[in-house]
Amino acid sequence: MNPLYILMVSVHGLIRSGDLELGRDADTGGQTLYAVELARALADLPGVARVDLMTRRVVDPHVSSDYAQPIEPLGDKARIVRIDAGPDGYIRKEELWDHLDSFADNALAFLRGEGLTPDIVHSHYADAGYVGTRLANLLGVPLVHTGHSLGRVKRRRLIASGIKRDVIESRYHMARRVEAEELTLGSASLVIASTANEIEEQYGLYDHYQPDQMRVIPPGTDLTRFMPPDGSEQHAPIATEVARFLNDPAKPMILALSRPDERKNIATLVRAYGESPELQARANLVVVAGNRDDIRDLDGGAQSVLGELLLDIDRHDLYGKVAYPKHHRQDEVPVLYRLAAASGGVFINPALTEPFGLTLIEAAASGLPIVATSDGGPRDIIGNCHNGYLIDPLSPEGIAATLLKTLKDADNWAHLAREGMRGVQQHYAWSAHARTYLAAVQPLLEHQRPARQPPARRSMLYHDRALFTDLDQNLLGDPESLAEFVRVVREHRKCASFGIATGRSLESALKVMRRYGIPMPDVLITSLGTDIHYAPEYAVDQAWTRHIDHLWTPASVRAILDELPGLQRQPKSEQGRFKISYYIDPQVAPSLEEINRLLHQGDQTVNVTLSFGQFLDVLPIRASKGFAVRWFADQWGVPLEHVLVAGGSGSDEDMMRGNTLAVVVANRHNDELRALAEVERIYFAEAGYARGILEAIEHYDFYGSCRVPPREIP
Repeated sequence: MNPLYILMVSVHGLIRSGDLELGRDADTGGQTLYAVELARALADLPGVARVDLMTRRVVDPHVSSDYAQPIEPLGDKARIVRIDAGPDGYIRKEELWDHLDSFADNALAFLRGEGLTPDIVHSHYADAGYVGTRLANLLGVPLVHTGHSLGRVKRRRLIASGIKRDVIESRYHMARRVEAEELTLGSASLVIASTANEIEEQYGLYDHYQPDQMRVIPPGTDLTRFMPPDGSEQHAPIATEVARFLNDPAKPMILALSRPDERKNIATLVRAYGESPELQARANLVVVAGNRDDIRDLDGGAQSVLGELLLDIDRHDLYGKVAYPKHHRQDEVPVLYRLAAASGGVFINPALTEPFGLTLIEAAASGLPIVATSDGGPRDIIGNCHNGYLIDPLSPEGIAATLLKTLKDADNWAHLAREGMRGVQQHYAWSAHARTYLAAVQPLLEHQRPARQPPARRSMLYHDRALFTDLDQNLLGDPESLAEFVRVVREHRKCASFGIATGRSLESALKVMRRYGIPMPDVLITSLGTDIHYAPEYAVDQAWTRHIDHLWTPASVRAILDELPGLQRQPKSEQGRFKISYYIDPQVAPSLEEINRLLHQGDQTVNVTLSFGQFLDVLPIRASKGFAVRWFADQWGVPLEHVLVAGGSGSDEDMMRGNTLAVVVANRHNDELRALAEVERIYFAEAGYARGILEAIEHYDFYGSCRVPPREIP
């Protein structure tokens, strides 16, 4: 085969050969670095004749004149080609959509003027996908695409951040982006993703999801920054900063490095360490969780995570054994890995979910064995490198045992360290990425690929219906019907959102979902509606959190209820920031009406629920499962008449009243839901558990016409 000419397209951001302005804005980040490094790495291969990286030319006094140069060398066989499109000045990617056709026309004119025809067009991100699709079709060559991030997933994150959907559309042009992604996925001969999880959980949301056209090729890692220890790390300022926390700094280091985010699961790691005297005797724990001057200045989520960290250290009396430095520079991250490796330590990522796991690759390149969550990208990394162990991030006992297993055997530790460095060189170096890439694209040129039947497109851009169910009462009692329910939900994933609304905490809900093989829902409502999380990363809906904080004074609620007979506070694991939970003995405790009266007398405006006759929960007045479902419906633009909710206990009642479609499963708690028998549009299933929900899906023709039963005239 003749050496290839590869044309890469990355439209937005500021791209130049060196000194990339990473983090300058939302458009100049990891994608720009990826495109430049990939172009260079491909050009270094003997099977490649030329690589051109096309981007938009920017003539703007507010940015460097580098970005105005039409051509810039990237190496002997690679260059940046800047194409005129739209205004001269630098504009954000969301403002480029009207100029992409001009970009494609000018790019084609450049190629014709140079007498060049690429063998492959490779687009990066949705805007380049639009351009790349036009160029590949006009030139009659295969299209390769890397999404980097996807519009359907981005929209969920934006909603979680509190931005209204109409603002999202006007500011981010999300409809045009998603349509461009669908067009690109329908045209691409090959789609490159970082992990199998990305293919299944993110690209799986698209109509043109065709996994046989997708290939996992992890991005390369800069091995000039991440390397084994050489002794110099011991004298770095960050080494002194870490050591000042520790009684015995020479012990092996268990290193955790992440943002202070609940999903990073730092609390479970500290608990695992705090409950294992053997682990404390053998190693120090070093938690590097962002930068801070004063915890009180951080947002509520970070405050909560770091506050819990300090409380857990105190609870387990871990002073002198745990380091939690307040500051670190980005260039000190490689030093931290080397310090841990030099100590004979281990890197741990205990996150609840980890789509990729770049820190694991960096640690492996530094000669540091790894222990990581079994969810998402770490499966691929440890599968390739064989340099550590997967853990259940919700099992403190399992985490402690795995850390000890890694630390106790010196020969095995050395084997894991060697395998990690070898595996990174083989699978995650830029040279390795480029070789794997070339092997993946060559079949596109060697054989005439059969024409693909384009999949049917849905009539609406986003889901127009949603199914919500309780967890324990509805899904866990009948394994056979649960398996059928899961199959049906997966089959209709593209037309309906799937949600779970539970009284369990996030940690408890994830644990039971994994045990029973329940797929990740699009929306996970936990703690009786006080938290809303969105897939794929369980992002917390911050706007909902702010909304329900209205009139909430939990200390005052506890002061009133703690003294009442027949009430006993539930364990700490069942309490939440917006949820106060008690066991109630109805024979001894005041009635629900009396409890509400006492709270009102104490100026407490709250929502009190009773479940299964034995669980009393107090929430903010704006919080409940029903309120959370309605918040979702409003934010996502799903009509309540197209929301099917399934419940079986008193805490589910307000989900089922009103305009939602509803089903009460046969294994319901009768006393608490008896009143619903007289309510319109509530279907009482003859079957229990998941089979009862399947019965309701058929009754309402939920995945078909989504029929709303007619109102009965008495």
